[in-house]
Amino acid sequence: MAKRRQVIWTPGARTDLDEIVAFIASDSPAAALTFLENVFEKAESLSSLGERGRVVPELTDPRVRELLIGQYRLFYEIHDDEVAVLGVMHGAREFSKGE
Repeated sequence: MAKRRQVIWTPGARTDLDEIVAFIASDSPAAALTFLENVFEKAESLSSLGERGRVVPELTDPRVRELLIGQYRLFYEIHDDEVAVLGVMHGAREFSKGE
């Protein structure tokens, strides 16, 4: 059986998600709610399936991975007892290590 880890959200990841949801909601509140629920569901699945995402190609650190959720990338880092959600960004944005 897979090891269960606590999923935590960093402040930066929460801010990213808030901004994305607000942007989507300005056009469609229903789509924003659907997106938010989908992100939380995918993030929570990492508690038992932390290794399911791919290693972030720009970093090549096996602990830092990502899930693709629609057009967005959810970045997270695997630790012994937790998975830390690091950020969420649109896939069209250029990623840099400083973000």
